[in-house]
Amino acid sequence: MNFSLRPPELLAPAGNPEKLLYALRYGADAVYLSGEQFGMRAAAGNFSIEELEKAVKKVHSLGKKVYLTVNTMPRNQEIPELEEYLKRVGDLKPDAVIVADLGVFSLCRKLIEHIPVHISTQGANVNWVSCLEWHKMGAKRVVLARELSLDEIKLIREKTPPELEIEVFVHGAMCVSFSGRCLLSEYYTGRDANRGSCTQPCRWIYHFSEEKRLSEQLDAEIHEEGTYIFGSKDMCLIDHIPELVRAGIDCFKIEGRMKSSYYTAAVTNAYRMELDRFISDPVSYSTDPRSQRELDGVSHREYCTGYFFSHPLLDANLASAPGYLKEKSFLAVVESRDEKTGLYRCIQKNKMDISKEVEYLTPGQYGKKMTIEAIYDENMQ
Repeated sequence: MNFSLRPPELLAPAGNPEKLLYALRYGADAVYLSGEQFGMRAAAGNFSIEELEKAVKKVHSLGKKVYLTVNTMPRNQEIPELEEYLKRVGDLKPDAVIVADLGVFSLCRKLIEHIPVHISTQGANVNWVSCLEWHKMGAKRVVLARELSLDEIKLIREKTPPELEIEVFVHGAMCVSFSGRCLLSEYYTGRDANRGSCTQPCRWIYHFSEEKRLSEQLDAEIHEEGTYIFGSKDMCLIDHIPELVRAGIDCFKIEGRMKSSYYTAAVTNAYRMELDRFISDPVSYSTDPRSQRELDGVSHREYCTGYFFSHPLLDANLASAPGYLKEKSFLAVVESRDEKTGLYRCIQKNKMDISKEVEYLTPGQYGKKMTIEAIYDENMQ
């Protein structure tokens, strides 16, 4: 197998212990998760120290890897607590920690030098010079900014040593900001704030209206719940597995630590099957349309290919999406099957009705349809 067809790692989100199990069962090579501190997804279930210890042991028992996010930007008063946290993390021996802040990186290299460090997408790395510098300082992997084309990613791969691993997002939510940095100035005026030309649109006064009451404009006021104005499409690159593999990308990352267990299972499963099929037979490979069907079934915004093949601000590929699309409900988790009766023991998640057609999803297979003929409680009544 030549370098261009080296199988990339498939990295899946694990927002809590339940989602961790789904990611592992449905084909992830590695998972990323967070403790209850210093992770960018504080609203996810996350893991206590005790749960982290169990998670690391579980993942390693399966011969897979686990990466711990420590990618917030801590303030001065948090540093003592961060140092203690890192020492505890070091004892757990995850396969890497994911960081964004230079100071956190330096503390990791000092306090837990035996744990590899990955640079988060929040680091906004968009060129080979910055990637090379992180490598010189001791980083094992860089998670590239989402705002790169495939050609730019290829050049970064060519200009950096193979020992530096390159990770990219291939599926999931995208942000209207630039890996945590604002894009509004370029969107409205064509002047790029990330290159020193900000027109400060965040200072402008905004109004909005309901589609049937266009004459009734309202102020975009900020309330305790937040202000919801901008939203981007979701990324989906399931049709571009060959180009991504041949680009020499080391890791395909799926976004979604705050998504459902079903999302984790279905998305991981689809990418796992497509990757395996391409690697086993790259000559005759073509995307199975059933994979896109599985991805369409999870809760998502309208899909796009992000920045990989075009500039979304110029062709509206990433244009604001009105809301989430969902075709399937997560009904139940199958725990076991009685071979004598043919009955499935399930943990119910949503309403189930007799005579309704449903699908069940098995690792390494596409969803299969069946009809519910009977429903019993735990007492078989």
